[in-house]
Amino acid sequence: MTHLSPQLPAEDASLGSETLTDGLVTRSLESVQDTVDPRLTPDSRPDNTLVDETLGHQLRSIITRHSGHYGAPTLNKLESQADEEPIYVEFKEGDERDPINFPRRKKWLITFIVCSSTIMASMTAAAYNLGFPSMMRDLHCTQFQATIGLSVFPLGFAIVPLVTASLSEELGRRPLYIYSGIGYLLMYMTIALAKNIETVILARFLQGAFGSTGATMVGGTIADIWTSRERGLPMSIFAFAAVGGTGLGPLFSGWVEMNPHLEWRWIQWIQMIMFAVYLCSVPIFVDETRSAVLLTKMARQLRKDTGDHRYRARIEDERDSLKTLIFISCTRPVRLMLTEPVVISFSLWIGFAWGVLFCLLESISDTFRRLHNFNTGQVGSVFITMTIGSVLGSLTNISQERLYQKYASSRGPEARLYWACGASVLFPIGMFIYAWSAFPSIPWFAQAIGIVIFMWAAFIMYLAVFSYLADCYGPFASSALAGQSLLRNVLASIFPLFTTQMFQKLHYQWASTLLALIACLMIPIPFILFFYGHHIRKLSTFSRAVIEMQEKAANNNATDEKQ
Repeated sequence: MTHLSPQLPAEDASLGSETLTDGLVTRSLESVQDTVDPRLTPDSRPDNTLVDETLGHQLRSIITRHSGHYGAPTLNKLESQADEEPIYVEFKEGDERDPINFPRRKKWLITFIVCSSTIMASMTAAAYNLGFPSMMRDLHCTQFQATIGLSVFPLGFAIVPLVTASLSEELGRRPLYIYSGIGYLLMYMTIALAKNIETVILARFLQGAFGSTGATMVGGTIADIWTSRERGLPMSIFAFAAVGGTGLGPLFSGWVEMNPHLEWRWIQWIQMIMFAVYLCSVPIFVDETRSAVLLTKMARQLRKDTGDHRYRARIEDERDSLKTLIFISCTRPVRLMLTEPVVISFSLWIGFAWGVLFCLLESISDTFRRLHNFNTGQVGSVFITMTIGSVLGSLTNISQERLYQKYASSRGPEARLYWACGASVLFPIGMFIYAWSAFPSIPWFAQAIGIVIFMWAAFIMYLAVFSYLADCYGPFASSALAGQSLLRNVLASIFPLFTTQMFQKLHYQWASTLLALIACLMIPIPFILFFYGHHIRKLSTFSRAVIEMQEKAANNNATDEKQ
């Protein structure tokens, strides 16, 4: 039975919703539009007093309990209203406090700022290896040791989002952008001042950990503020920042490395200055975009004002205890990656592509130096082909977006995958061209064309993965993206470690051909999801919960319109 506030007229209780004086809408559990982790049961829901206890107080209680100091109990179960059903609060449709209803100018400003963190992370990942010659000289290290610094950066990307992505869904996006940004900035300084290669490797790992916010949380932020029908262009900008930014880093760092007064340390200082500008803009212009977090604050204030502890946001049902919150937050991305077929298949697909991308970061320098006698600045300029491929991908997205708008109503999220199917074919084609144009007698731009085609495909794939998972997993988007990010960046960490040896053993042509043949085996993945994705999602726990939530929301909106 659902209990409504005493101020609400009794005859409205049957309607399932009522508007409060501050514009919030109350709903019963049966009609609430938000959803929580499907692993939770009604028994795990916190009682109406525990929901007001802060996480900090719970942490102190755990510490004092384990240290043997027991203070007076702060929760009085007898006085809690645990036997009464909660009253869930939601934003009234059209409420401008709901991030999905932010003014378009504000949405675009937030989108461009958070995508700036993504482009900086991509630039940092790729700019580093152009400074190898002077770094090896100054730090007296081998090329393999320097390469470890390239590999551990995506390793940080892989691990940390398992915690931060879900925590951003529980505690908010904005604090993570700010605090991770500060850590990221400090790592530039640490690398630039390093006296040995061990310091560089550790700082690169930590920088990847802090920078993972710009790779995994941005997709969730875009999903927070843009509806699925509006999301195409913002996601395209995000994908361009993630993929195209990879080519911009080496473009400048190659020439910086050639200047004897700058070299590898100034590659870091220059990026640090650029990132500082971004970081200063975040607390000024980026508001909290996670609606569930905003509702939690409003529900807490409502409980304080009315004295009625039954008011709560749906997300608070995941906060039975600090232990429950940590369990939910830390295991959700891994659970999604291991149990959701959609996440598993796309993680393997984009993971392999990302591994090949990091192979290119390692092999392009060697290939163009040895075959075409390029200097470091010229080699860095070759990486602009990655940005050109991303530009082609952005133009392709115009066609994809039209197809999505046309078929979204009939095909659902699978309408995001039209061009993804084409990209699965383009991907090996680009690798074959790169492989069999690797001869001194063939002009260098032939290999450059192969890189452009590969990056064109990689862009489409990256955008499809993020857009499709954001549509499929809604409130769990950041966790789903963190799950695929785990495998994607683990492979990106491993591939550079054997790239040099592979190209030496198999030579340029057959090493790239081997990667292209593996890519051919993965061509069916987007086709299977395109034709059978809806049925697959209905068989999966989390994606089914989102489908049910969307159907419930549609029914509630229809009911509200009738009222």
